[in-house]
Order: sequence, then structure tokens, then C-alpha cells
Amino acid sequence: MERLTTTAEDFQDRALLEEAAKKSGLLWVRADGQEQSRALWHAWHDGAVVVVGDGAEQPLHGLRAGTAAVVTVRSKDKGGRLTGWPAAVTELAPHGEAWLGAVEELKGKRLNAPDTDTIGDRWARECRVLRLEPSGPLTERPGAMPDAPHTAAPMPSPATTRRPAPAGLPRLLLKRRKG
Repeated sequence: MERLTTTAEDFQDRALLEEAAKKSGLLWVRADGQEQSRALWHAWHDGAVVVVGDGAEQPLHGLRAGTAAVVTVRSKDKGGRLTGWPAAVTELAPHGEAWLGAVEELKGKRLNAPDTDTIGDRWARECRVLRLEPSGPLTERPGAMPDAPHTAAPMPSPATTRRPAPAGLPRLLLKRRKG
């Protein structure tokens, strides 16, 4: 039988992973089989990242129970890539003990919810709460980042880029101020 040993580096990596996930309000998740990572808001609960999505919440493209994902966390102060790790995805059963704990953490992170008092009930009806538990060593950390650029084309969207202001607009705005 092989013994698992824990090194000081393992403890440091786990501390980095946990602290980064707790402090960052946004992370990127790439589900197995997906080409691009998706930005998700999240909470840290009981040793894993928890996210809520689908329904009227953020889309969880490709994230399914029993699959794997790659999680990347940004630095809160600099906004750049700080750490990344592989994660095992599990779906929490609505109203179960783990689900209730995760939802309590997520409620505090959900900004501008239209139904703050009944948000848990809506999430149970319409959404999925997923747990992304670290399943291996860090793949990225300070001093050990990949050399390849992580640029990607923007996701398709009906939103458009602002067009230049009409040439006469500054004159119209200045006339209003003088009068």
C-alpha cells in the first residue's frame, strides 16, 4: 500500500488556492470538452468553490455533475491570473445540508438580486448549484505560469461596440451649457 505524504509545498498551494478563491469575486472555469473558459461569480464553501447558474442566473455552459473542469482564479488587487487547478464537478441536491450551506454563502455574494428574500426557493426551482472541488495539484501559481498566451476571441454577443460620436455633438453640448 502506497502512503501519501504531504509536503510544505502542498500546504502552501492549498493555502494559496483557498485564499485566492475566497478573495476573488470572479473566476474562470473551463469544463471538459469546452474550448473557452467562462467567467463565473462564486463563493468558497467547505473546501470548494460553489457556483449557482442556469435559470435566471449565470449560464453554466458544459458544467455537469461527474465531469472535470479547470478553474483559474485572478488576483484581487492586480486582476491578473494568480492560480489554477483541476476540479471535480458535483451537483448539490436542492434543500440538502450541503446545498443549504452553499446557498447561504452564495446569497451573500449575489449582487442586485431581484428577490433577495426568496432567492433560495427560486434557485431550488430553476437553477443548479455546483461544487467545484480541487482534484489535483495547482497547474498555475506564482513562479510557475505557462508561457503560452491565454488570449481568446470574445464570446458571440448581440451587444455592439459604441460607435464614434457624431462630429456636431460636441458643439450642441457646449451651446446648452452657455445658454
